[in-house]
Amino acid sequence: MNFLRGVMGGPSAGPQPSGADTIQKLCDRVASSTLLDDRRDAVRALKSLSKKTIRLFSKQKYRLEVGIQAMEHLIHVLQTDRSDSEIIGYALDTLYNVISNDLEEEEQEENSTKQVDDLGSQFTEIFIKQQENVTLLLTLVEEFDFHVRWPGVKLLTSLLKQQGPQVQQIILVSPMGVSRLMDLLADSREVIRNDGVLLLQQLTKSNAAIQKIVAFENAFERLLDIITEEGNSDGGIVVEDCLLLLQNLLKNNNSNQNFFKEGSYIQRMKPWFEVGDDNCGWSAQKVTNLHLMLQLVRVLVSPTNPPGATSSCQKAMFHCGLLQQLCTILMATGVPADILTETINTVSEVIRGCQTNQDYFASVNAPSNPPRPAIVVLLMSMVNERQPFVLRCAVLYCFQCFLYKNQKGQGEIVSTLLPSTIDATGNSVSAGQLLCGGLFSTDSLSNWCAAVALAHALQENATLKEQLLRVQLATSIGNPPVSLLQQCTNILSQGDKIDRRLTGQIAENLGEEEQLVQGLCALLLGISIYYNDNSLENYRKEKLKQLIEKRIGRENFIEKLGFISKHELYSRAAQKPQPSFSSPDHMMFDHEFTKLVKELEGVISKAIYKSSEEDKKEEEVKKTLEQHDNIVTHYKKVIREQDQELEELKQRVNTLTSQNEQLQATVTQQVSQIQQHKDQYNLLKVQLGKDTQHHNSHGDTLQMNGIQTEEVSKLKEELEEWKNKHELLQGQLKEKDSVIEKLNSSQLEMGTTEQSSQTSKFGGLEHNNELQKVNLWYFSAAGVNRGSSGWEGSFTLQGGALVPESVAVFNQNTAADPMLGDSGATAATSSELEGRLEQEIKELKSEVKALSEEKESLKQQLDSSSSTVAILQDEKSKLQREVAESKKEQDDLLVLLADQDQKISALKIKLKDLGVPVEDEDDTESGDQGDEDEDGDEEEQD
Repeated sequence: MNFLRGVMGGPSAGPQPSGADTIQKLCDRVASSTLLDDRRDAVRALKSLSKKTIRLFSKQKYRLEVGIQAMEHLIHVLQTDRSDSEIIGYALDTLYNVISNDLEEEEQEENSTKQVDDLGSQFTEIFIKQQENVTLLLTLVEEFDFHVRWPGVKLLTSLLKQQGPQVQQIILVSPMGVSRLMDLLADSREVIRNDGVLLLQQLTKSNAAIQKIVAFENAFERLLDIITEEGNSDGGIVVEDCLLLLQNLLKNNNSNQNFFKEGSYIQRMKPWFEVGDDNCGWSAQKVTNLHLMLQLVRVLVSPTNPPGATSSCQKAMFHCGLLQQLCTILMATGVPADILTETINTVSEVIRGCQTNQDYFASVNAPSNPPRPAIVVLLMSMVNERQPFVLRCAVLYCFQCFLYKNQKGQGEIVSTLLPSTIDATGNSVSAGQLLCGGLFSTDSLSNWCAAVALAHALQENATLKEQLLRVQLATSIGNPPVSLLQQCTNILSQGDKIDRRLTGQIAENLGEEEQLVQGLCALLLGISIYYNDNSLENYRKEKLKQLIEKRIGRENFIEKLGFISKHELYSRAAQKPQPSFSSPDHMMFDHEFTKLVKELEGVISKAIYKSSEEDKKEEEVKKTLEQHDNIVTHYKKVIREQDQELEELKQRVNTLTSQNEQLQATVTQQVSQIQQHKDQYNLLKVQLGKDTQHHNSHGDTLQMNGIQTEEVSKLKEELEEWKNKHELLQGQLKEKDSVIEKLNSSQLEMGTTEQSSQTSKFGGLEHNNELQKVNLWYFSAAGVNRGSSGWEGSFTLQGGALVPESVAVFNQNTAADPMLGDSGATAATSSELEGRLEQEIKELKSEVKALSEEKESLKQQLDSSSSTVAILQDEKSKLQREVAESKKEQDDLLVLLADQDQKISALKIKLKDLGVPVEDEDDTESGDQGDEDEDGDEEEQD
């Protein structure tokens, strides 16, 4: 281990080996040693030599020797010793030291004037020449062991810094290469996670394919979570790294921008811009973070993005409250100047071309007393000489973006210049007053900014151009006011010799610094020729062309005109809408002005070379065109009137449509009410039907309309029969009572009357007994129906007693036949007759008792029938009242339905008049009524 002592600075015996020899021995030991510990020690020594300065060897660093001799052995260690994380970590650190161009702090102090050499790029090229090496490194990065993963991440990051495109391509074609690196963001160890962010920064630079893969690997979600965990704008360097990575993923990548918007990630940006009332004492890191956050917003709404993507992002920023939050920062106090400037630029692009956002910005007021519009406050800063130059440029850009494709805003600005809208009291300052003040200020920067701002107020708006000609300015006290155009012309010409000073400026041979002014003068003179209507005799188009021919020359004039588009400042201004100048001296061209120059340069050149004959022809053509224009103007007027009428008709249609909708709603409501009434009517029918069923359960079923059913009729008939039977039984009972009384009286007379003679007494008694016997026999056999309807047949008075007619006939026959009478008299004895009589009397008494019981039963049945009749009468009266009430409700419903039918008919007529198709429901209603009638018939049948 003597050579290690020499390398590490320890004592050694004998001559010291050279650095190359030491590295060679270490490499041999790595390649040939069978013990893992020996190889590990050798790799550790190589790591020290690749990183540290060995003072014993004239302060040389052995990075070159280690890279040349040990790289192959180190790669072999990575391939074969995967099981030992320590030796793998040493090998990765050594390769990182060899490839990385980062200088040590000591060397930075000693070699501050030296530039970093190109060794890192050369070693990187050697390393990635075998693509398997990069693939091997990707597999090592997947290891969870800290001593393997962290140096692997740093080495891969260094490779990307040195040979970015080549390493990106290798990772892109490697299976799951990008996905493996995305796992670094989920590592719980902050060191690896933070270095993983730096790795992805290098990986996503200028490679749209990798940017898309990283975005769809949920990078936005993870990065925003990290930013939130670190405290948003109050976070540290990690937040800055995440924001830089987000910019790489979104800048100039329309697919990722759309994915970012569709994923609702714009809403998560709002908490970044929450600021308090006291904004003093911001840290440098917070300023950096907030600056990057504002730039990230501008990436999403950049004017260079597709219009559709920019517009959707602008709308999302308004709906989530991000624009409102930015305007809060805009009007806050204590915000650093660079943050305020960048916020103004950000708000500018968020509102540019978006009418909703522009309207909101117009409504923002500054927290002043009295409150002033934010636009006025910003314009005050723009024309203020004491404000920073970059801030004034940002305000101008904001004003331009506010007016971009915003005719409403343009009209509001120009209206503040018109005499009828100027505040005569002078209590408030308007935007128009600020622009005029800046336009005629002694500060050239204010002149330029105000002129450009006023030009944007007229951009692509012919109506406002005409309105601006009405603007009058009071140049001095006591002098009459002059028009705005006249004042601008006076300043430009510095007198009434416009022909001399233009032509003189163009004709002179000046240096390069003055060539741009010559070109602008040529442009103005060319505009005077091209748009000349020959209304002024001294400044006709032909005279101006002759003036150019004599004093300047056509070719020279065209050459001077071309100085504008060839100038560097013109090219720079034509690139993007935002005015970005390094100093006020470079403020020459506006972006919209460059478009105008490009458009006019060709037509002015053609106008200069046209001959007088061509001009005459052109004049004739113009006159013809004027005639056509007059016709067109006439028709435009007609069309305008028709448009106005059409607009009125549209408004009327809208009004009628709203009325129609209201009527439709009313119809729907009334139809619903009708349906409700129908349902109520049907419910009443059902309830009445249930009541009918309830009465049927008691044997008292009645119909709803009061008509008695068959059962009621039958019951009444039965009741009448019972009454008749009752009356008949009453009569029969009376007759039977009378017969019994007669018989009893006859028996008593027979017992008390003295018999004059035995023969006559016996004969009479025999005769009476026989007669009674016959009569009783007849009663038993044919006269009395016990337990049913009583006596049947008629009775007659015979011999002092009431007997049936059949018995009377029998007695007569007996009396007429003497043989029969004699035979009966001789056949019966007195005792037998008495016994029989007593027996018959007992039987009659028993029958009378049975008849009495039957009478009581009939009385009970009669009472029950009477109570039933009374109950039926009560139920009948109750049902009659309910039916009467139902009829009354039905009549009311019918009246209501009739009124609603009339209203519906009237509404249908109105709808038909309005041209709305209305379905005729008469057939449907008639069909429904028919169904109801059928239902009613079925109920009656039931």
